[in-house]
Amino acid sequence: MQASLFLSLSSSPAISISYPVNRPFPTGIHPPGLRFRSLRREALGFFAPKPAGSCGFSQFVSPRNVFNNTVAAVRDNGSTAKGFDYDLVIIGAGVGGHGAAMHAVENGLKTAIIEGDVIGGTCVNRGCVPSKALLAVSGRIHELQSEDHLKSMGLQVSNHSYDRQSVADHANNLASKIRSNLTNSLKALGVDILTGVGTIVGTQKVKYGKIGFSDKEVTARNILIATGSVPFVPSGIEVDGKTVFTSDQALKLEWVPEWIAIIGSGYIGLEFSDVYTALGSEVTFVEALDQLIPGFDPEIGKLAQRILINSRKIDFHTGVFAKKITPARDGKPVQIELIDAKTKEPKDTLEVDAALIATGRAPFTKGLGLENININTQRGFIPVDERMQVIDTEGNPVPHLYCIGDANGKMMLAHAASAQGISVIENICGKDTVLNHLSIPAACFTHPEISMVGLTEPLAREKAEKEGFEVRVTKTSFKSNTKALAENEAEGLAKLIYRPDNGEILGVHIIGLHAADLIHEASNAIAMGTRIQDIKFAVHAHPTLSEVLDELFKSAKVSEGVINYEPVAV
Repeated sequence: MQASLFLSLSSSPAISISYPVNRPFPTGIHPPGLRFRSLRREALGFFAPKPAGSCGFSQFVSPRNVFNNTVAAVRDNGSTAKGFDYDLVIIGAGVGGHGAAMHAVENGLKTAIIEGDVIGGTCVNRGCVPSKALLAVSGRIHELQSEDHLKSMGLQVSNHSYDRQSVADHANNLASKIRSNLTNSLKALGVDILTGVGTIVGTQKVKYGKIGFSDKEVTARNILIATGSVPFVPSGIEVDGKTVFTSDQALKLEWVPEWIAIIGSGYIGLEFSDVYTALGSEVTFVEALDQLIPGFDPEIGKLAQRILINSRKIDFHTGVFAKKITPARDGKPVQIELIDAKTKEPKDTLEVDAALIATGRAPFTKGLGLENININTQRGFIPVDERMQVIDTEGNPVPHLYCIGDANGKMMLAHAASAQGISVIENICGKDTVLNHLSIPAACFTHPEISMVGLTEPLAREKAEKEGFEVRVTKTSFKSNTKALAENEAEGLAKLIYRPDNGEILGVHIIGLHAADLIHEASNAIAMGTRIQDIKFAVHAHPTLSEVLDELFKSAKVSEGVINYEPVAV
């Protein structure tokens, strides 16, 4: 789990805390009492957790003694205040719930986590983790299929093939390993794992249990909902799990269809197109919007379409809905009836071997007992404030009740859920924190990869028009990067959107080799409030791909008169 957290005040990102949240202060000036979350002391040693039942860190200790101190603090998983079984009960043991539980124990809270399925949630078992195993395979196959690419480097590969079951096993084994690691880490810290479906039955009270067994009830000073999401399947689509399926079934890779339609061209659809084309399938995208790859910066999306779609065995239909999808049966292929997204007039009928439904995800919030505590969901999402505290039907925060991750819909990414969970624990412990979601990066693990953080160019210009400031854009190409050229992987672009009047980074978007790794320099800069006039002094090893961002920041032009801070040598 990450040791640091993207936090923010409403007026300055990535910092917290003993300072009034809504009180603005001049850029570059440290307000009274502001505590920056630095790694300087942590680099020299560790902070031992406080005794259970009290939040925060008590003393600075050397790495040699940290293990013994940690074990002593969590041996009995703490002792709570009178009247409660736990300081914290978490419903849902996905990445978000796991991160919150780890941070809670580190802060001395007696913690339990309720899980009705398996530890790891969607990400580990049916999402991020197994999909990356399949994408690791597809990346190598795409490289082997590119004869010109290999020949230019003096390599000759006469033949290549793959074994479907072995590829599927690779994904399944990785998920099992990570699931085991998460489970063991919770047990090692003394987190009580309560098996069953969790339901809130009253203020600070939760019941859990399995079908066929009597329910058990526990009380908690604080309750955290982290139940995640499930694949969203539009009406009219019949899923049989064999020829018409969601990403949950696709990750099992039970077969490789000759021709597959992918309904939706967002993150999920784009990644699976990378996998299926590598394994030999022909792909047809069905997209309701007028352009493919929605949600990405338009310029990056156009380049991604040229590299990832137009150059492969992929065709597409845009501006259409899949009104009805019928699985293959009685010797007939999968039938897909398309209608115009605007007029709803019939457009076409596709006959394919399989259809993958990649139309997004829906919150998994049914059965939580929210009606027992006066909470209404909004399209299934649980409403929360900026501190992840649940909001009731009258618009008031519900004391001691929080919700993170896909269930609240703020940002449906596993690492966002984890960051939200950690911020909740900080707030429970009295350290007022607000997570800056604009500092959280996202990535699409195609070949090449796509990554982004902050605002797209259209959103940045919309914000600038409303608030009255100028926006500038600068770009760098991977074709001028030595490492990318050495790898013969120079197809790519990095784009910076910023304010020239003060050097604020509004957004960074990358498509290219290892874009998912490169984005973190930009996301950390946004999180820490670092301005262009500061980060341009950063030194990057040569030759590395990181120099793509080095050139990007150096090419930005900040207005004259903006304070330039002297670089600090460490």
